[in-house]
Formats: sequence, structure tokens, C-alpha cells
Amino acid sequence: MLPPPSLAQRYRAVRAATERLCEPLEPEDYQLQSMPDASPPKWHLAHTTWFFETFVLAEVESDFRPHHPQFGFLFNSYYEAVGERWPRAARGLLSRPTVAEVNAYRRSVDGRILELLERNEDPKFARWAGIVELGLNHEEQHQELLLTDLKHAFGLNPIRPAYAPPLSRAATATPPLRWHGFPAGVRTIGHEGLGFAFDNESPRHRIFLEGFQIASRLVTAGEYLGFLEDGGYRRPELWLADGWASRLQDDWQAPLHWSKDSGEWAMFTLRGVRRLDPHSPVCHVSFYEADAFARWSGARLPTEGEWETAVEGRGLAGNFAESGELHPAPDGGDGQFFGDVWEWTASPYVGYPGYRPAPGAVGEYNGKFMCNQMILRGGSCATPAAHIRPTYRNFFPPDARWQFSGLRLARDLPR
Repeated sequence: MLPPPSLAQRYRAVRAATERLCEPLEPEDYQLQSMPDASPPKWHLAHTTWFFETFVLAEVESDFRPHHPQFGFLFNSYYEAVGERWPRAARGLLSRPTVAEVNAYRRSVDGRILELLERNEDPKFARWAGIVELGLNHEEQHQELLLTDLKHAFGLNPIRPAYAPPLSRAATATPPLRWHGFPAGVRTIGHEGLGFAFDNESPRHRIFLEGFQIASRLVTAGEYLGFLEDGGYRRPELWLADGWASRLQDDWQAPLHWSKDSGEWAMFTLRGVRRLDPHSPVCHVSFYEADAFARWSGARLPTEGEWETAVEGRGLAGNFAESGELHPAPDGGDGQFFGDVWEWTASPYVGYPGYRPAPGAVGEYNGKFMCNQMILRGGSCATPAAHIRPTYRNFFPPDARWQFSGLRLARDLPR
């Protein structure tokens, strides 16, 4: 756990980073909600503030009074133990409170939290400072969601507005795909020791893995285009039954944000529409699409145990939100496993052996979602760099496509 001065510094930095992400927005953008799974930027700003007010200030301040009596109802996300909440799918209907009122809410709560952090002699510090750290990691998650939600909304707009101006980048060739082999054996995965981690990353435990190989790089857009042009979206034998049903129901013909303009494939990015780059990692594919591509290519998706085993001892360098790319970049050929796109794995989201949710309302943060979700690893170009680690377990439903999600291939070690 960080000492009070360092925690206060990190608090200021994380909160300021969220607000910088909103600087390119126009007033109308703050209200956008393109689907029930996404939220308006204004709601992200308010909800992350509600978290600190509800789980820190309400527990610590002896004379606590909420900033606004209705904000707890408007900006609670899914915490049943805290009380009723506004329907998730209707967040875009909340024209009030205004953006100015939400920013005033942030300033008010920030002042009260920082006053607590500067009260070094508080004997209860160790108890509630951990919740502050959880809240900061929670806000970093919402920084990523803010970008992905905006991209989804902008991508539905016929004029395809850009969140940021385009960047010029020299052409980069795709490095040859190599296979890293790992023999069968007992491995240990999961978080242990000092440093923040979510409760779903623990306990550290042993697993047995058969021998496997994992690809040295991510699947590229050009490689995925080969799957598409070979009829991958018209061949049910490549798909899981639920995946084929989703493909038919939602009429998937290509990854989300791909389009064909004047006979050429293009992709919508946060920096506007650009010609499809065959060397950049494919992104915005569901687990079902990733699994179908892997079958088509004669491989499979790695399990999360295989993925974590493969990254042991590797650095965390990668293309994260701080790079400003806002899009997956071509692989530099150094076997990068972090950043660019979240990598689908073949592992369902379940608790590790011995896992127990935290008591109280914060126990709803992760544990209650351990059903009908698949694990992703590695972070993306929209993930804050300080937020990721080798044990981080992201999770989404298998049909989710609006996140920066892609894939890396694996296969069994030849016997």
C-alpha cells in the first residue's frame, strides 16, 4: 500500500488523466450512449466520483453528507448492497445534472479525499487507503471504457467524427510468426506479494499444463482478412454453435469498425477512418470470431494459464494509452505480449482455487460476474500503462466486440 503522500500524488494524477481524456469532447459528446453496454462520458466522470464518495467518504467522515441526495441513485452502477440505481440502458437520457455540475461534484469529492490523505495521523488510514487504491484502479478501467465507448458511438455516426487528429506513421512490415514452446509441467500463476491487484487475480496457485506453443506476435488484420476472404463468415463448421447464432443474429460480416469503401477495406479509428493496415493487429473481434479464426488457421486460443506462463519474466513494455496511438500498432518484432489489443483466451472467467469475494458491497466488484464470461489478457492501446500486470484478468461476454480485443494463436506441442 502506498504511503499517504504517494497515494495523494497518484490520486491527483489518475483523476487528472480522466479529465484530459475529455478535453477533445464537445458538449454534445458527453451525453452519447450508443448501446446498453456503453455509458456516456459524463456518466463515467460522475460514477468514478461516486465510488470515492460512497466507499470512502461515507465510511470515514463522521459528519458525512452526500454532495447531492440523488447522485447515489443516478451513478451507482451495479452494487446491489448500496441501493437502487438508474437503469444502465437509460444513462444517456440523463441530460441533467449538467457537465458543469458533474465537474463540480468531482472537485468537491477530490478536495475531501485529499484532505483525508493528508491526515497522516489517522489510525484508520490502513483500512480505507486500500479502498482509495481500489478506486483509482477502478477509475483507470473507466478511462479505457470512456475511449472504447466513445469509439463505438462515433463509429455509428455516418460522418465518422474523429476523437483526435490523424497521425502519420512509417510503413512497417509484419515480422515472421514464430512459435515459443513450453514443455509439460506444473506451473504457478496468480498474484502474490506486495503491490495492488484485484481480488480475482488471487490466490496464487499451481496448475498442470500439457506441452504447448504460443505465437510470438498477435494475429494481424491482413491475416484476418485472409480468413474473411476464404468465406470464414459463411462457414458454420468453423464456429461454435453460440457464435454462429450470434453471427447470424447480428449479421457479422467482418470485425467491428471495418467497412468496404470503393472496393477497399477501411477501418474506423479514434483518429478517423483509414485504409486497412494489414500489418496492425486485428481488433474489435469477439471471442467467437477469434475462436473461428484459430480453427481456420489450424491452431487454437491459449488458455490463460498458458498465456501467463509465456509472459513470465517479460517486461511490460507495449503500446498503451500513453503512447497516443489510440490504435493497435504493428509488432516491432520483439515478441511483445502487452498492449495493443486485449487477447482472448480459451479460459472461462471463474474464481481461482480458494478464491473468496471481499465482504461487503466491494465484494460485488468482480466475484458476481464469474459466469458466462471469457478471460482476456495483456491490456490494449486504450489501457493506462500503470494499470496492467502479468496476472491481470479482464473478462467480457464472448460476443463482445466494442473493446480493443484481438488474439494470439497457440497450439499443442508436437509429441
